[in-house]
Amino acid sequence: MAELGSAFLCADLAISNAPRADHAQYLASWLAVLKQDKRALFHAAAKASEAVTYLRGLQP
Repeated sequence: MAELGSAFLCADLAISNAPRADHAQYLASWLAVLKQDKRALFHAAAKASEAVTYLRGLQP
């Protein structure tokens, strides 16, 4: 879930993450996924965390 990765990185790098209109649409699509699979959020959060760890590793 890109929004989770974005939130993790913004918090880590002290960057403001002002919401945009398309964020609501993106999150609404996740609500449909979550209705089908209650564990999807945990899987997405784990993958977002892995992506953030990778990106942090690219920093000098």
